[in-house]
Amino acid sequence: MDFLLSFINFLVYEVLNQPATLVGLMAFLGLALLKKPFSKIMSGTLKSILGFVILGAGANVLIGSLNNLGPMIQDAFNIQGVIPTNEAIVALAQQTLGTQTALIMAFGFIANLLFARFTPLKYVFLTGHHIFFMAALLSAVLSTAGLTGVPLIIVGAVILGFVMVLFPALAEPFMKKITGGTDVALGHFGTTGYIAAGFVGKLVGDSEDSTEDIEVPKSLSFLKESVLSTMLTMIIIFFVVSLIAGRDIYSEYSGGQSIFMFSLMQGITFSAGVHIILTGVRMIIGEIVPAFQGIGEKLVPDAKPALDCPITFTYAPNAVIIGFLFSFLGGLISMFLLGPLGLALIIPGMVPHFFTGATAGVFGNATGGKKGAMIGAFVNGILISFLPALLLPVLGSLGFANTTFGDADFGVVGIIIGYIAKLFA
Repeated sequence: MDFLLSFINFLVYEVLNQPATLVGLMAFLGLALLKKPFSKIMSGTLKSILGFVILGAGANVLIGSLNNLGPMIQDAFNIQGVIPTNEAIVALAQQTLGTQTALIMAFGFIANLLFARFTPLKYVFLTGHHIFFMAALLSAVLSTAGLTGVPLIIVGAVILGFVMVLFPALAEPFMKKITGGTDVALGHFGTTGYIAAGFVGKLVGDSEDSTEDIEVPKSLSFLKESVLSTMLTMIIIFFVVSLIAGRDIYSEYSGGQSIFMFSLMQGITFSAGVHIILTGVRMIIGEIVPAFQGIGEKLVPDAKPALDCPITFTYAPNAVIIGFLFSFLGGLISMFLLGPLGLALIIPGMVPHFFTGATAGVFGNATGGKKGAMIGAFVNGILISFLPALLLPVLGSLGFANTTFGDADFGVVGIIIGYIAKLFA
């Protein structure tokens, strides 16, 4: 039994929890099933892993910049409340629910493959850290509702495997529009917000009026390059926030730099992170899609890899920054509405608003152009403010922590499963 638990822990924490190794394993399996030459198998496997490492490195660079901006805004306006951060709430959950989370994740991945094999939902969810986060959420919600032991593991694993095929399927019509039919699905638990953005885009805008067709004067034509327009936008944001915060606050984050140099370097750093992410995404798509032909032919017919949300960024780079800004705006406005409604004060987290807001912007742009990107991302910002507040009561003791799950699907799944489980407890 101890050996089995050790192996499961190794599988979860060393393999499945690392998106790079998980995707590399899938690429290796797919290429091997296609009976490709050894050199091609190794090349595809290593490039898939490298692509995810590059994507993760870009995310870390970008997050490093956002981690200066977010706290500076809180200090400038003296805001106190709950900050949704998936990594933080999962770390707290592991102190008491580590074994349950590991077992739900391991068996949940197997359930994902079975659902993909025997149902019409042909998606293999490969965003390892989000599988881990959802497993932690389910272990917390189900244990709070009274489930323990084997029933907790079985119910949690089945639910996890099901949502791992359900959400990519719900996003599929929009992904086809975004990618032009590329055999890549979205595997990210912010899908409720993205679908909402896509529907809102249909209602308010015109898909022909794309964010990627924004016209600029000839003298500013260099801003057509998304990496440069992103950089300039973030420089301005950092400069304005630093001015409002004042010298005492911004100097805590600037390391002695002047307000101009601090804003300049943070904007450049943020833009560099986005550029690195896009480079990793292109490499992943180039390797994982051909490899999945083998998995589709041999294990799961017509299987599609469901990948992390930055996979959408290359299709509408302008919508990425627009989505981030309008999602954050939605979060700010929601923050002032939560208190009067008797809900916990949810402070907008810069990281969830960037990644989910950017993706919502891409979805909204695909169906409604510029208006769709702006209003769709704004709706996403509202969702990832209200859903975490409504989730807190079903998290048990974790609901009293100063953080919670940030992305929309965690709120939707947690609230629904939590209240259903209480009915049967």
